Amino acid sequence: MTQRTIVLTGASDGIGAAAARAFANLGDTVVVVGRSPEKTRRVAERLDADYFVADFAKLQDVRELAAKLRANYPRIDVLANNAGGIMGKRQLTVDGYEKTFQVNHLAPFLLTTLLLDVLTTSHATVINTSSAGNKFLGNLDIHDLQARKKYGTGRAYGNAKLANILFTKELHRRYNAEGISTAAFHPGVVSSNFAAGSTSPMRIAYTPLLRRFLITPERGADTLVWLANTRPGHDWVSGEYYDKRKIAKAHKQAYDAGLAKELWDRSEQMVQE
Repeated sequence: MTQRTIVLTGASDGIGAAAARAFANLGDTVVVVGRSPEKTRRVAERLDADYFVADFAKLQDVRELAAKLRANYPRIDVLANNAGGIMGKRQLTVDGYEKTFQVNHLAPFLLTTLLLDVLTTSHATVINTSSAGNKFLGNLDIHDLQARKKYGTGRAYGNAKLANILFTKELHRRYNAEGISTAAFHPGVVSSNFAAGSTSPMRIAYTPLLRRFLITPERGADTLVWLANTRPGHDWVSGEYYDKRKIAKAHKQAYDAGLAKELWDRSEQMVQE
């Protein structure tokens, strides 16, 4: 396999770090992106990989990250939008957006769209980490993306993970003919620091006492690594949502093409400077 350049966000821990290790072992050029300077540097140094620090709760950080990636990597073969998390009480970012929605959807949307020309010329694969929570917790109100009328920790997370799938499908519709392949996937409930800092009751599942019942980061990263290492259009279908290497059923809203288009358009307006 020809050496590839693979950019992974949320790669300072959990499935992102596990995927980075897998790609480094294959001889790929791995670019590690994380929020914590110390953890991100530590992962990158172990892999002899490049790294960048960006806080997705700040859209300016995302813009600066995109500029650095463009300047350093004329070719990006895989972009794995893996950064995200469960938050707590409703909180606005410095950009004025509900934090769960921004970190999990708006920031990766902005990063991807700022890199579109590089991704199309590279015939890249864009992989978005979603969650089965999209189906059980999501119910997206396109007129209330900020969750002003109705907010709950689980609902906000489910809606953001549903947005990841809608973004995947719309990215496929708009750019597959130009060379981009896309997929979203559910990693499973992984033993990691995923809910660190959250005040959500969901954080209890990630405590040290219960982590032994969760899957390893390596198992959680398996579908991501598989999607990156196989051929779209041959081994998997671009624009689909996957679980354990198979197309999975998502929330019914995930199949609404009109909603996907409107979410893209509204997201585009929200990230404009």
